[in-house]
Amino acid sequence: MRQLIQSLLFGLCLALPLMAQDTSRSVVADQTKLSMADDFKADIDAVPCDNKLRLEGVKALFTKHGAPAEAMNVEAYKNVENLVLKLPGKSAETIIIGAHYDVAGEGSCGAVDNWTGIVTLAHLYRRFKSMAQFDKTLLFVAFGSEEKGLVGSRAMADAINKRKDNEQYCAMVNIDSLGLAATQVFENVSNKRLAQLAWDAADEQSLPFQRRTIAGADADSSAFLKRKIPAVSLVGMPTNWQDFLHTKNDQARQVKLVNVYQGYRVALLLIAKINDQSCAAFR
Repeated sequence: MRQLIQSLLFGLCLALPLMAQDTSRSVVADQTKLSMADDFKADIDAVPCDNKLRLEGVKALFTKHGAPAEAMNVEAYKNVENLVLKLPGKSAETIIIGAHYDVAGEGSCGAVDNWTGIVTLAHLYRRFKSMAQFDKTLLFVAFGSEEKGLVGSRAMADAINKRKDNEQYCAMVNIDSLGLAATQVFENVSNKRLAQLAWDAADEQSLPFQRRTIAGADADSSAFLKRKIPAVSLVGMPTNWQDFLHTKNDQARQVKLVNVYQGYRVALLLIAKINDQSCAAFR
């Protein structure tokens, strides 16, 4: 494991000169502030398997990674609770970074689906919180009840739509089920321009990356796409994903740390690239 991580880091360091934008360069410049693959292990192993414990587990995870209690706001809708953390930017233009926290399936711990997304979300928050103020505001959102029909993400997207401020939201980056394979863009629930930007973020860091379409499958990004907010989903699922997700096999021991780390790095640079562009670039 350690040898593989060192090889990966060497490749990432070689890629740094390719990064042209200021935010894109600075977000990966200080290796001491970035999470490494081994840093994800304790957080993934601490997965709460009971849905009743998940939201409190999310709060504890963000607290561990530097979020003050007053920064964590629970947005309660009719049938769901979303946890929201805001990092104000220089403008009101906003990037939503989300992952769902609920689990489905008898005997499943939901370690892959989607505690890996929640852990990645917390590590992204940790990195961006340590940086100077972004041009755009960042909203980190842990969505509830995704497994019941995207309830949490739809509630948030609908609330934005009712306020008629969709244009303020530049993009939504969704992270769901990393850790079983190389990072993929979930194409049938992703904006094409954001999907290409994700590909660029992986390519610049010499990270394995794939395009993936799963017929009939859905993700929280689609709730925002339907409200004309550009969105993209990053996943990491093998061809036999049905053998793991929503089954008793979805346990922490199945998660490959290097794959989660790679997804974190793709998301990190993708968000920085979105920040460096006009909101109109994705519409």
